This record gives sequence, structure tokens and C-alpha cells, in this order.
Amino acid sequence: MTDNLLTLAGAAAIILAALAALAALTVVAVRALRRRDRQSADQQMIELARLQAETTVRIEGMRDMLAGRQSELHRAVNERLDSVSHHLNQSMTTTRQHTVESLQKLNERLAVIDTAQKNITDLASQVTSLQGVLANKQSRGAFGQGRMELIVQDGLPKGCYQFQLTLSNKSRPDCAIFLPDQRPLVIDAKFPLEAITAFREAKSDDERKLAASRVRQDLARHVGDIADKYLIPGETQDLALMFVPSESVYAELHDGFDDIVQKAYRSKVVIVSPSLLMLAIHVVQQIQRDARMREAADKIHAEVGHLMDDIERLHERVLNLQKHFGQANDDVRQILISAEKVEKRAARIKEVEFDGGDTPTADPVVIPAPLRRLQAGE
Repeated sequence: MTDNLLTLAGAAAIILAALAALAALTVVAVRALRRRDRQSADQQMIELARLQAETTVRIEGMRDMLAGRQSELHRAVNERLDSVSHHLNQSMTTTRQHTVESLQKLNERLAVIDTAQKNITDLASQVTSLQGVLANKQSRGAFGQGRMELIVQDGLPKGCYQFQLTLSNKSRPDCAIFLPDQRPLVIDAKFPLEAITAFREAKSDDERKLAASRVRQDLARHVGDIADKYLIPGETQDLALMFVPSESVYAELHDGFDDIVQKAYRSKVVIVSPSLLMLAIHVVQQIQRDARMREAADKIHAEVGHLMDDIERLHERVLNLQKHFGQANDDVRQILISAEKVEKRAARIKEVEFDGGDTPTADPVVIPAPLRRLQAGE
């Protein structure tokens, strides 16, 4: 476009120069006319007319060239504007599509964020309610009891356990699981959490020592109560389980109060977390399944013996059936052999010819052939 503009400016300059030259020639011619005589003036006028005609032709040529260049410039400008407009429209369309997609993704993520925020709010309310439950001793006991009952109910069939079973000493454990020897395995779901909470919330070393001493006293007292109430020789199992409804509390007991855990083991009281209680329930399942298998072992042995007798009789009957099929096949084979011999004899009889004319005058005398007794296999 810049080159075309420069070309048009050059052409305009040439035209202006030509016009200036024509004006100068005209002035010179007028002066010459005044100085010279009429003949030379006529010649100069002729020459001036010729120059004017040539100049006119050149001016018209330059005008046509300028018009062509202007039309080309106009067309190039229009094409460039169309191309720019097309690219601009495509760019705007692409930008609009990207903007719409980005807004859609942003709306989806905002929806996910709203859902997550709602879940966090619900979780915070649940944690607050759980904290209120754990703050109350009776509610905390009901919480541990409920969690323990869910684990036992999910792992064992009905009839293998009982909640709040009354023992001979009038004590009632939270759960009793019946093993194959019919002696119950006792589970206690009450846990002294106040001392653990105080131990966690202690800020100074003195408070922490006092809280640790309280934890040891409460746990030792609770372990002693379980051993005294629920370990009855000949009536219950030799071990009892103390259920802790929190994995973190169980880990903290093993990390900081291993002496109390060992003392509980010596008292035949095993401290279990929810995951360990699930494992214990699984072991009880295996024990009960093995006991049922041992009880049913004699019945299974007798049934296997009867099954072997039935299989032996079936084998004998199949052999007899095979013999019958073999005899039938042999009989059919002999019948086919006899049928082939009969067909051959019939063919020989059919081929017999009589002499003495077309029509016999008397009945022919047929001499019967001696009959041969069929042998076995024919």
C-alpha cells in the first residue's frame, strides 16, 4: 500500500512538471511572436501546437495510469480490509468460544467448591455434635457401646453373641460372644476418656505429669474392675476385651502408657481398638466355623461312604448295560448276515430259465433242493 501511494505521488509530480513546462513554452512562444515576424511566428505556433498535442497525449496517458493505479489501490485496500475483517471475526468467535468454555468450567468449579464448603460445614457441625457427645460421660458410653455393637453385629450371626448378658455374679458386661465351649468372651465398651482429654490439653510439664498420673490411675482401676467382674473361672473365657472407640487414643496409650497396657495383659484384659476388634471378630468366626466342621466331620464321613457305595453300584450297572448292548449288536450282525444270504438265493432262483417254448404245456416238475440247516452265525 505504501508503494502505491509513492507511485501516485511521483505521477502527480510529473504532471505538475509537464504543466509548468507547457506554461514556460507558451510564454517563450509569445515573446518569440513579438520579436520575430509573422512567418517564424506561424512555424513556432505549429511547433507549439505539436508540443501541446504531445503533452496532452502524455497527460491523458498519465491520467489513465493514475486511474488504473487508483483502482488497483482501491481493490488492494478492499481486499486487505476484507482479510482483516475475516481474521478479526474468526478471532472474536474463537475468543468468545474460549470465554464461554472458561465460564462454564468456572461455574462447574464454583459448584464443586460450594458442595465442598457445604460438606465442610456439615462435617464441622458433626464434629461439634460429636464433641458434645464425648463431653458427656453417659453419651460417650452410649457412643462406644453403639460402635462396638455395630462391629459385632456386622461380623457375627445372631445367636453367637448377646448384649447385656447377666453373669452368675449379677454383673452385666456390654457384650458376650459365645465360643464353641459355650463360655462367653466378655467385651467392655466403657473407657475413661476424661484423663486422656486432660493429658492432651495439658500445657505445662506439671499439668502433663498430673494428667499422666490420672490416666494411669483411671486405667488401672478400670482394668481391675473388668478383671474382677467379668473373669469368672469356669464360666467365662480367660481373657476379656476392653474396647477403645478411637484409633488415636489407642495409639496414644501404646506410645505413652505402655506400662498400663502390659499390666492389663498380665491381668488378662486386652485393650482393643475398632480395627483390632474387627480382627478378633474374624478370628472368632474362624473358630466357630472350625468347630462346626469338626461337629459335622462324622456325618460327612458317613455320607462319603454312602456315596462311594452308590458309585460302585452305578459302575456295576453300567458294565451290565454295556454287556447287553454288546449282545444286541452281535444279534443284529448275525441277522444281517442271514438276510444277505437269503437275497443271494432269491437272485439265483430268479435267474433260472426254462427250455421248450414260450408257454409250457404242462406244469414243470420242480425237484426240491435239499434244505441245509443253518449253522450258528449264519
